[in-house]
Amino acid sequence: MPLRARQRCHAALTGLAALALAVGLAGPSAAAPSAAPSADIWTEVGSDRADPLTESQGLASVEVPAGSPNRYTGIGTIPLSLSTRGWNHVGDPDASYDGHYVEPYQRDDGNTKMFRVQAPDGRWSEYVHTLSPGEALNNSWSAISPDGQWMLAGEWGTMNRLLVFPTPGVNASTSPSVNLPQAATVHLDHAVRDVQGCDFLDATTLLCSSDDPAGTLFGITKPLLRIDLSAAPNGTADVTGHVTALRQLPLRSACSGGFEAEGIDYDRRTGTLRVIVVSPGFCVLTDSRTYRFTRG
Repeated sequence: MPLRARQRCHAALTGLAALALAVGLAGPSAAAPSAAPSADIWTEVGSDRADPLTESQGLASVEVPAGSPNRYTGIGTIPLSLSTRGWNHVGDPDASYDGHYVEPYQRDDGNTKMFRVQAPDGRWSEYVHTLSPGEALNNSWSAISPDGQWMLAGEWGTMNRLLVFPTPGVNASTSPSVNLPQAATVHLDHAVRDVQGCDFLDATTLLCSSDDPAGTLFGITKPLLRIDLSAAPNGTADVTGHVTALRQLPLRSACSGGFEAEGIDYDRRTGTLRVIVVSPGFCVLTDSRTYRFTRG
């Protein structure tokens, strides 16, 4: 999500009043090219409308407290107290299995990014990270390891790495009063582009949604990616990641134009994978969807 653009979805939603003048309706989009065959097949089983203001950036399933509803992020979920301090973009959140919910935030300037954490008892806290040398300002997503101790995060653009942090609010080394340090790096064996969200399938496997508009990296645009790690992140050593494109995400709308793949969530309790895809133009209001997938 280049800062000069903020994300296409973000810019469109802040100018909803002008959308009707900017785009016309058209027929369904052309058939998508198919991904290479893979043993890890995720089949679409349904979808739900994604609200353009409150469900257009990311999503997370929360296991604790029991019966917690799924959580979503969007322009309309950013608290005024944060936006007035410059934190004007929220990415794809995640939750640890013990119920700590983490939202990634970014701003248009400076040298920090922020992770906002809600503990199982409902209390919120903020953990600020000062950028490491060469680190992009973007804060697109967060993904918490199954053991809860480590959190992966990603940058926008074409990247060959993911960043590893101690999970704020869970890892005992973290505190809202001190800088949240980068602990390690995941070095990818294949470049990825415009990753909007990742979630752990298991301790060494990630599923990620890519908003890649070009399709030159894997032969398809908007791919669902699988990243197999050489070891579970432990914050003390870098690991490598093998990247595979599994399929193209659904691109269906009554409007023609550029779709935007957004956040991703895997719910281990049901085996359900969910991915948000925002529709082009005016149809961002009407037929943006959260797609559901199951394995096999």
